[in-house]
Amino acid sequence: MDYTHLNQVREWVGQQQADIAYFSNFESVHYLTGFGSDPLERVLALVVFPNKDPFIFAPALEVEVVKATGWPYDVYGYQDHEDAFKMIAENIKKRDTNPASWIIEKESLTVDRFEAIHQYFPAAKFDADATEYMAKMRMVKTPAEIALLHQAGRDADFAMETGWKALAEGKSELQVAAELEYASKIRGVVGMSFDTLIQAGAHAADPHGATSDIKIARDELILFDLGTIYQGYISDTSRTVAFGKPSEKQLEVHKVVLEAELAAQAAAKPGITAAQLDKVARDIITKAGYGEYFIHRLGHGMGMGEHEYPSIMEGNDLEIVPGMTFSIEPGIYIPGVVGVRIEDSVAITETGAESFTHTPKELQYFD
Repeated sequence: MDYTHLNQVREWVGQQQADIAYFSNFESVHYLTGFGSDPLERVLALVVFPNKDPFIFAPALEVEVVKATGWPYDVYGYQDHEDAFKMIAENIKKRDTNPASWIIEKESLTVDRFEAIHQYFPAAKFDADATEYMAKMRMVKTPAEIALLHQAGRDADFAMETGWKALAEGKSELQVAAELEYASKIRGVVGMSFDTLIQAGAHAADPHGATSDIKIARDELILFDLGTIYQGYISDTSRTVAFGKPSEKQLEVHKVVLEAELAAQAAAKPGITAAQLDKVARDIITKAGYGEYFIHRLGHGMGMGEHEYPSIMEGNDLEIVPGMTFSIEPGIYIPGVVGVRIEDSVAITETGAESFTHTPKELQYFD
């Protein structure tokens, strides 16, 4: 494990003239230490000092797993009946310190857990936030991270193609999702990066709907949105395919979305801003008369998390630079009629964008 990012954080804590930084977001812990786990209701934290060794605090059942990663510093565990925050405070104070100035992740630290920490350091200030700092650090990926994202993309391609082969009249969306997820497990995929979304016909016009028991019927479009996890990094891709012979309206909508997605991916390169890139796709959809039905941003950053920086949307003047990784996913959603989304996630290179997924985007027909 390369602890370059952890060392950068230690330097940053000192530059902020803070005594301590408390990281409670499990993705932050994974990113900085190499230990990945979602603790659910239990407590997982990374405690960083500018001039002392950091430590990980974890559920007792994961202490050995932390050590197995090669973590070179202390790791402390607690059992469910123990007071986790009292133990965290004791281990902080063992380092001969009573930190007065704290940095926390305000976006992830709940009020009750903040209060549990604060009671042991009542005179301390907790007004500094590491959330944006971590988001910006994670926004530009290393070559090693991008390699992991490429593998996650290959697994997503496999899952997508497996789902297409599973389409059959009368089969439910849930059955199709189950078949592609089962095949992915057999392939060695540890899990999907989010709940697989299969939406048939007009159901696809609900862009944040859920896979359901709706049955596949002939002569309609089917939307697939899925992702996989590889060594803590995720993929995210969408395709819309035809089952039978779709209507002229459905074909037109798919054609417009495809044009917008291809144009945006071609325009994604260093120097363009996030807002300008969103506009490339949005202008095409608006010109075709469907602007009111493109109701979300063009894309979002991705890496260890499904939604990271940058946000590719109107109003974001952030300049795109090499190493950024994000989705490009225009869509048109006409309630009760049709929904189409086409999505690739890409890494920005010195000259353009390189996609992690490679299944065909042109309309595929199944029968």
